[in-house]
Amino acid sequence: MFTGIVAAIGKITAVQPLGSGSDAGVRLTVDAGDLPLADVALGDSIAINGACMTVVARTEAGFTVDVSRESLSRTVGLDGTGEVNLEKALTLADRLGGHLVSGHVDGLGTVVSFAPVGESMELVIDAPAELGKYLAFKGSIVVNGVSLTVNAVTDMADACRFSINLIPHTTEVTTLKQLRAGHRVNLEVDLIARYVERMLSLKPAP
Repeated sequence: MFTGIVAAIGKITAVQPLGSGSDAGVRLTVDAGDLPLADVALGDSIAINGACMTVVARTEAGFTVDVSRESLSRTVGLDGTGEVNLEKALTLADRLGGHLVSGHVDGLGTVVSFAPVGESMELVIDAPAELGKYLAFKGSIVVNGVSLTVNAVTDMADACRFSINLIPHTTEVTTLKQLRAGHRVNLEVDLIARYVERMLSLKPAP
């Protein structure tokens, strides 16, 4: 589990194919930046742009993960070099500064706009229509591993459009500042909303 509070901006420095077939995954080498790694062991989980990955090798400055073709097909930002948001798995001694995050990407969104509004930045994203039922005013959403609060929701025929206000601190300490219209982003909906939807959809046995 994670909180969606990004601990550091890292950088994917190398992408190595794990095979030659179309179903082969990749091995990522990640420079961890300012993320402390002293307590990270092989097999531990680290969220990369919101996707939970397992550490298969570690150095003092970084770590390596293997990403399956299935994961690559359902995420963005894990198939090439560049900066990424990093967060180590939550421990029971940590503060829950964001919200409960599983690190499992539910879908890909498309940035509609990212523009200044006063001292903040307004980020507008189109999510897949099927995720719309999990989005609510003042509810939680994870965008590229960052826990954020939804400020508005509009249901459309083929998408659910929502907006977020980012304070200067959030843009400074995450990669969200790099977003532009047309960029794709990893989305994870609120875990509690998923359970509520499941309970409400169940029909009593006859």
